[in-house]
Amino acid sequence: MTEGTTSAVEAEAVASTDESLIARLEQEGDIAADYLEGLLDIADLDGDIDMDVEGDRALVSIVGEGNDRSLQRLVGQDGEVLEALQELTRLAVHRETGERSRLMLDIAGFRARKREELAELGAKAAEQVKGSGEQVKLRPMTPFERKVVHDAVAAAGLRSESEGEEPQRCVVVLPV
Repeated sequence: MTEGTTSAVEAEAVASTDESLIARLEQEGDIAADYLEGLLDIADLDGDIDMDVEGDRALVSIVGEGNDRSLQRLVGQDGEVLEALQELTRLAVHRETGERSRLMLDIAGFRARKREELAELGAKAAEQVKGSGEQVKLRPMTPFERKVVHDAVAAAGLRSESEGEEPQRCVVVLPV
């Protein structure tokens, strides 16, 4: 085989793998949507379900119409109910597929807003560390929150690591 042929075969294998991953994630999204539609019916709540694939996880969002605040009950204080619903939805997907799901659930844009706030927090902490040369330890966060902050710190050109035990695990932003 020539080098060009090998590259074409490898590219085809990668494309096939990507297609099967996307198909699996779309299946997870469909299963999650069915589960969540049933939940909305039981709770007598109105909401539309949007599905997407981002990277290596399915994203499922429940969005309300206009200023309808009824979905806020499914978010709860600081997203506690949302976290529980995400785990239940992941379990529903696992029951159907037999595979562990990394599905991400958002309700009424809560996670999207939270992601923006945390990215800003990570960028500010990175600037503080750059200015002072001293590490900065942030408040305890959930795994989702820590991931967003780690990504923001990396985008600012610094390193960070998680420290501590759940539920007190936090991000520490380190100087260069």
